[in-house]
Order: sequence, then C-alpha cells, then structure tokens
Amino acid sequence: MTILFSRHVFIFRLVGILLLAGCASDPVTDDSLSTGVTHQPVSAPEKLPIGQTPRPLTPSYDHYSGYSSGTAGGYGNSYAVKNFIRRMCDTHGFSESYLQGLFAQANRLDSVIRLESPSPSSTPSRPGSWSRYRGKFLTEQHISNGVEFWRNNADAISKASAAYGVDPEYIVGIIGVETYFGKNIGKTCVFDALTTLSFDTYRRSKYFQSELEHFLLMTREEGYNPREPVGSWAGAMGLGQFMPSSFRKLAVDFDHNGRRDLWLAHDAIGSVAHYFSRNGWEYKSPVAQPSDPYDSGAIKLSTYEGDEHWRVHHNFKVIKRYNNSNKYAMAVHQLAQAIKQRYQLSEFSAK
Repeated sequence: MTILFSRHVFIFRLVGILLLAGCASDPVTDDSLSTGVTHQPVSAPEKLPIGQTPRPLTPSYDHYSGYSSGTAGGYGNSYAVKNFIRRMCDTHGFSESYLQGLFAQANRLDSVIRLESPSPSSTPSRPGSWSRYRGKFLTEQHISNGVEFWRNNADAISKASAAYGVDPEYIVGIIGVETYFGKNIGKTCVFDALTTLSFDTYRRSKYFQSELEHFLLMTREEGYNPREPVGSWAGAMGLGQFMPSSFRKLAVDFDHNGRRDLWLAHDAIGSVAHYFSRNGWEYKSPVAQPSDPYDSGAIKLSTYEGDEHWRVHHNFKVIKRYNNSNKYAMAVHQLAQAIKQRYQLSEFSAK
C-alpha cells in the first residue's frame, strides 16, 4: 500500500509540473507593415535616432538563453531534427553536442505557424487594393522619416550609390517599406522562427530548412550567438530584411569593422545597394511611368477611383526581385520619389 501511495503522489506531482510547463505564452505578432516574409517579438528595442539601431548581443556560444517566449518544442528528440543535425555535422563540421544543446532550447512559436498557414479567405477582393496598400507607406511620417534617415546617413548612402551604381532614393525607399527605416526590424528570435517553420510546418518546410542551414552558417561566420539575432516571423533580418541565404550571399561589411551587421544602418545601406546591383539595377534609368488602358504592356493597379495603368521598366522588375508584387514595387518607387523630392528641397533650402 505504501509503494502504491508513493507512486500516486509521484504521478500527481509529475502531471502538475507538465501543466505548468505548458503555460508559456506564445509571442504576440508584431504590427509592422513591412512586406514579403516579415515581422514580430521580445522587449521593445531602445529608442534611438532615425538610422541608428541597436545591434544584437553576441555572448559566447555556450549560452542558449533566447529572447522569444514560446512553448518548448521538444526539438532535441525530433527524428527530423536529429537528421538535420547529422547533416550539418557531416557537411559543415559542426559539433553534434553543440547543435543538440542549441535545439534542445528552441521554442515552438505557434504564432509563426499561424502566419505560415493562413486560413483560406472566401471574401472576394474589393476595389481599391492599391489605394489601401499605398496608404500604408506613402504617409507624411514615412516621407519625413525617410528624409531624416537620408540626412543622418548621407555619406554612407552616397558612397553605396557610387560603389554599386544604384540610385540613392531607392536604397532609402526599400528600407522605408521594409522596416520603416529601422523602427520595425522585428523582435522574433530568428533561430526559434526558422526551427518552427522547418519542423512544424509543411508548405515550405524544405525552403526554411535551407534557410536554417544558412542561418547557422551565418552565425558561425559572423560570430553571432544563434539565439541572439532577432527579425521577422519568417526569419528576415536587419533594416533590409535579408533572409539568411541572401545575407550570406549579398550582405556587405560597408563600415569596414570586420563584421556584416544588417542591424546597423551603414551595413544595411551597402547591402541593399549590393542586392540591387547584383540583380541588374540600371543607374538613372526609369522605373515606372503613368500609362493608359490601351497600353497592353502596362500593369493595372486598383484604386477607389478606378484602375491606374503604369508602364514599368527593367528597374521595376529588379525591385520585384526583393518582393514579387507589383504593389510592393510601386510603393518602393513612389516612396523613393517622394523622399527624394523632399530631401532635395530641404537641402536646397538649407543653402
């Protein structure tokens, strides 16, 4: 009887522990308006002047504490994760114990799963989609903050434009649409996000496993603690929201401090310019011009007053390499032009 009673007490205590462990809250989705694969959580970043953003902390690699709140995913015992670890060790020479310790602390982010698997919508599209989209980015706040960002980083923007042959207003425009000039870089632990997307979703799991591989290689190459970089819910990082594969291929150390750090303005500016250059940007060439309904080569954008028709050129397609959306590319184009006009006017007035 004593043995039976002790077993019941043990089981009761074990159930209580498991219930408490399941109460960890999921991260709250960030309300950033950045597009493409984008944003979310941890404590709010320190408020700094436009163009100056805090870099992620990088303690030693044997630290596994992370920023994201979430439910421990049990990834250390996952068969798929064990196969992934084995491949990383065999292919890239990682330590098996290091990766096992890292994945044992990974959090399963339910909010990320919901964002990757949206519910199908039966609501028919309404007229004015371009008007609504444009209204998110072509605001007085975006334009004035864009001018301030340009002014605070004028030297880096000028040098990046000259080095890579990219018109400066489009470097600024991309950063404005992606992260509101560094104000909305995302707050999700990138490692947790990519782990969740790789092993707890299905639609693009192979893609995200590839990005997770690039992320671990990136952190090793750049000296980051893998649990420290924060970004979007889908793993995009920095002011320009680069995915890890793009980071490794196209990010540049533009301030020449020995590390590529896209959470800092100068490296982000150089990297965005490099991205455009590598995708074929043509300096001082047209991007888009108003057209008419009879232009078979024009794109059509829906506004509340009717459809707009635009003749788009090669550089418009280069912008779409960043995000394959006509509305996205047009928002970047129009924001870039609005900021350029205001910036030039302010520079002229100051003389």
